[in-house]
Amino acid sequence: MNLFTDKVFIVTGGASGMGRAVCELLGTRGAILIIADIDGESAEKVAAGITAAGGRATGVFLDTTADETVRRLVDETAAEYGRLDYMFNNAGILIAGEVRDMSDDHWARILDVNFRGVLTGTLAAYRIMVEQGFGHIINTASTAGLVPIPVITAYATTKHAVVGLSISLRPEAAKAGVRVSVVCPGYVSTSIFDKGTVVKGDMAGLLSTMPIKPISPEKAAGYIVRGVAANRGVIVFPFHARFLWALYRMCPAFFGWGSRKVVDDFRKIRDRQ
Repeated sequence: MNLFTDKVFIVTGGASGMGRAVCELLGTRGAILIIADIDGESAEKVAAGITAAGGRATGVFLDTTADETVRRLVDETAAEYGRLDYMFNNAGILIAGEVRDMSDDHWARILDVNFRGVLTGTLAAYRIMVEQGFGHIINTASTAGLVPIPVITAYATTKHAVVGLSISLRPEAAKAGVRVSVVCPGYVSTSIFDKGTVVKGDMAGLLSTMPIKPISPEKAAGYIVRGVAANRGVIVFPFHARFLWALYRMCPAFFGWGSRKVVDDFRKIRDRQ
């Protein structure tokens, strides 16, 4: 039997990008999927496609910044199915730009979605999983949660927080039979860039400063599902992400030079605004 057959998943941010690709892959593995997204209509369409292909999925609207709504979805899912096997806190946004140009509202928004939303989902699922004695929480962070990346400082701040939450909770949770993993992808071609904000800049210009090519959400989903199946604590992919993480740990001074170049390249774009 496949590891994920008949297992109950909640996936936030499941209507697009990596979340959608993960849901579609798990749908072929026999999982029972609750696809939650602030774009409820798209979540329903993704669920319908999975169901039409022979899987089991339900799409629902969810604003992960609405704490009580998140807790209600988790509680109702566990009550309906008698358990919650996996909680995938994947919803996130991108706000880029230099810190000096960002408003308090920018910071409040990205902290609400990228960290508080993950924290709320984690706590809601953890309480149930501790009671039932099993379960797996998977939180989406980023390579920007492992290494310093300027110009996306606000994003990196939230992702460092998600990494810290996940790797610190993991040993606590293990004693209660609950697994915790954090996903740290590198550059993946998803709609987070289409929907993102660049303060005093533009997304095309920002992406033009990146010397690497993105991987597809489908390829990312393969890395994620394999990492979850192996119960890896930190799931880092692809090669360029693992290389950056290793480089930072081995030679932070060299990494600092590269970071300063990122700032210089972005300021050429910023100064044109």
